[in-house]
Amino acid sequence: MIYSSRLSFPLGILSAVTIQFVFTARAQDNLLQSSTGDDGKTPVPIEKKEEQQPEQQNWAIHFDAIEIFQGQPGFHAPYSGTNSIVPRDDFRQTSEVDLFFDVRLWPGGEFYFNPEYYQGFGLGSTHGLAQFPNSMAYKTGKYRGDLNIPHLFLRQTFGFGGEQEQLDADELQLTERVDISRLTIQVGRMASVDIFDNNAFAHNPRVDFLNWGAVDAIAFDYAADALGYEEGVTIELNQKTWALRYGWFTIPARSNSNATDGNFLKAWQQLLELEERYTLFGQPGKVRLLGFLESADMGSYRAVLDNPSLGVDIAQTRRYRLTEGFVINIEQQITQDLGAFLRLGFRNPSYEAWQFSDASRSLAVGLSLKGNGWNRPNDTVGLAEMLAGIGHAQRAFFNAGGLGILAGDGKLPHYGLENVVEVYYSFEVHKGLNVTFDYQLAANPAFNEDRGPINILAARLDVKF
Repeated sequence: MIYSSRLSFPLGILSAVTIQFVFTARAQDNLLQSSTGDDGKTPVPIEKKEEQQPEQQNWAIHFDAIEIFQGQPGFHAPYSGTNSIVPRDDFRQTSEVDLFFDVRLWPGGEFYFNPEYYQGFGLGSTHGLAQFPNSMAYKTGKYRGDLNIPHLFLRQTFGFGGEQEQLDADELQLTERVDISRLTIQVGRMASVDIFDNNAFAHNPRVDFLNWGAVDAIAFDYAADALGYEEGVTIELNQKTWALRYGWFTIPARSNSNATDGNFLKAWQQLLELEERYTLFGQPGKVRLLGFLESADMGSYRAVLDNPSLGVDIAQTRRYRLTEGFVINIEQQITQDLGAFLRLGFRNPSYEAWQFSDASRSLAVGLSLKGNGWNRPNDTVGLAEMLAGIGHAQRAFFNAGGLGILAGDGKLPHYGLENVVEVYYSFEVHKGLNVTFDYQLAANPAFNEDRGPINILAARLDVKF
């Protein structure tokens, strides 16, 4: 049985109407600030009140609009296939406008609702590179735009007492003081990478790197429909020096589709991540070890190659199979302004890539530098290099003319690791308005030494409040 993820939209509207009374009742908690000082008597100057941050928000509304212009001037391409970027496809744009409605329903309980408008296409209609250069480009492009519901979930936090910490406000986080020792459960529609494979220096294409291979481990075939989201439940146990996270998610019925496979006992993905926090030479760092196990109606590269009568129709070999993978994710502060990251990923190369990208192994390393050194503290410069590869059977499949999620040039006589270098500069024009200039050099696109390299230029405009 197949369910469309678009059903989340009317559910979200109904939920938003239902809780509007909660918004109204809670609004006064944030608008009414005490006019007395810490001693309960002395008036607080207006300037001081504006600087103070509330220990707890009861509701919030965020707006975030992203416009990305990306193009390439042409490149060497002796042949092209169904999933190729062609040299004449030289300019694309994407537009995304998000509203985030966050509300506290009861102590420890929060509700998040995120309607979104999306319009545009990635280069090659989001094909041609396993490490695609625009993480804001969906796999289903729109000329006129469409409304989606990326996030619609409940979060419940149980504190165990003891030392506390402050969680800062974000689009998917209300400001609050919480126990460091706590258990957090989240249920609903979300992106699994909202919680897993995080990294302080490379994980948010709204503000840092744009390439898929820098934002997440490209070999992490995480549960996601064509828009990047699925329904699921996550549980996180947080302690002062470590955290343990578990997630169970639905998966799409077909690769690059927006329909969920309703055979929930056979179609699922489970994730387990251990995060360890440490200090190295006086600077903080984190290492995350992530493992994932998936059951999906996927095909086998070897099975289709061993049966010439099937041609390259891998769909004829599909059945419910188990596949697995892991990611090692490290972030390390080097100085107050300079940070480094590393991701190493691997997934079983025998079976069809199902959701994210065609790569079965990947490596990404990079640096992120804040602009304090040139008196631009809210500016950031980033540099990263990303490598991606595939297994022997998958190479033969592509050489025979097979198509993957993103790759498929019609043939692959000369295989090579896909190698992408990205550099960006993000500068704050005004509070809430940022402009980013981005450059990427992609060698061996879609693992093909015959094509490329591709020089990719991009500009990103981000407006939020």
